[in-house]
Amino acid sequence: MTHQPGPDLRYGTPAARWTLAATVLGSGMAFLDGTVVNVALPAIGRDLGTSFTGLQWTVNAYLVTLTALLLLGGSLGDRLGRRTVFVWGLGAFTVASVVCGFAPGSSTLIVARAVQGVGGALLVPGSLAIIGSVFHPEDRGRAIGAWSGLAGVATSIGPFLGGWLVDAVSWRAVFFINVPLAAVAIVIALRYVPDTRADEEGPVDVPGAVLATLGLAGVSYAAIEHDGIGALVAGLVGGLALLGFLLVEHRRAAPMMPLGLFRSRQFSGTNLTTLAVYAGLGGATFLVVIRLQASMGYSALEAGAALVPLSVLLLLFSPASGQLGQRIGPRIPLTIGPIIAGAGVLWLGAIGPGDGYVTSVLPAVVVFGIGMTFVVAPLTAAVLASVDDQMTGVASGVNNAVARLAGLLAVAALPGMAGIATGASLAEDLAAGYSTALQIAAAVTAAGGVVGFLLVSSEGRRRAEPPSPASLSGGPRGASDVT
Repeated sequence: MTHQPGPDLRYGTPAARWTLAATVLGSGMAFLDGTVVNVALPAIGRDLGTSFTGLQWTVNAYLVTLTALLLLGGSLGDRLGRRTVFVWGLGAFTVASVVCGFAPGSSTLIVARAVQGVGGALLVPGSLAIIGSVFHPEDRGRAIGAWSGLAGVATSIGPFLGGWLVDAVSWRAVFFINVPLAAVAIVIALRYVPDTRADEEGPVDVPGAVLATLGLAGVSYAAIEHDGIGALVAGLVGGLALLGFLLVEHRRAAPMMPLGLFRSRQFSGTNLTTLAVYAGLGGATFLVVIRLQASMGYSALEAGAALVPLSVLLLLFSPASGQLGQRIGPRIPLTIGPIIAGAGVLWLGAIGPGDGYVTSVLPAVVVFGIGMTFVVAPLTAAVLASVDDQMTGVASGVNNAVARLAGLLAVAALPGMAGIATGASLAEDLAAGYSTALQIAAAVTAAGGVVGFLLVSSEGRRRAEPPSPASLSGGPRGASDVT
């Protein structure tokens, strides 16, 4: 694969500032959505009469399409033009957001959330791919750092903004806020951002994308519903579709997910660690925000603010964690970090009515955040270091998809495993199984540390270099993706 020469924008020039503005607005919108929707879930449930199962689907409809199509979105950008696909993603995400905001019932909301995921799959990989393809190699690392920091700020203010909108206006406002952000991003992108593409050969992996979407949807349905013939059939269809996906990827000349990557013990180990840690993260954040509002009397703003220390810790200390991982290798951070994070999740499982924020919730969030700080940067670096330079884009894309898959599976399966069932109210739903669910999430998170110790090596580290355009197609994760 060869890349068309980009404009070689220099950092600090007007064109570079406009390009960063467009990509930060676009990706920040997607990151913001992930935090504000979780905060709005109890209000959505009350207003639309949505059951706990419906709230699971409100989260997972988005994650199914985003996870399944993320790698395809990066590939489409390389072939059709990165700016072009980025703008398409913005448009689809925005139209779906408007439908979400006007949704008269949970069914409409769930379908619109699935369309949002399609838009996100085009949007998320495109933002970093644009930066990688248009900035001068000497300035690329600085531009990525600015993008990561600004996107992280957007994620950090998300809980505040989402909670305030829910309390002061309506849960519908958390979707409408995307409209002005997307409009500005589209105008800037079309006016100032160059369109670049790669010389890709071979057809787009549409069969793989279809089978992955069908498989994840079927497995998610079976895990959420978990009773009756419908759940059994959905699980079987989903399992067969995922098996078909693996067969298609094995036989295609240009697969969406090259299975040969998993022959590397380091790559497989880091992705198994990702699956465990992000499953614990996804399950914990989904349930804790609901617990704070439905059972402990927090307002939406207070619940959103409760988890902000997690984002702050990541933003402040992830660079130092990355340097530590580069110096001593990823094995120790990826062993210690998940175990500490698991302890934080276990502590969060003990919170309940009558507990104070400063004495109970905050310490648990801080412990969780410290653990995740050890994980995020070394994990991303280890994934990229486990493959050859020309495969870093695909490797980072696969790892990003694995993180999304982990959240999807946790939200789908964890409540049923813990005995949380739809009842008369969210508080009653959580009363029986919240602590059990968080205990399971804690065990899964800590298991990521065991995997890191057994499968991740500190040897074979390669010198860090500014990512090439190819390395950015899949969209490496940073602190901004955690929440």
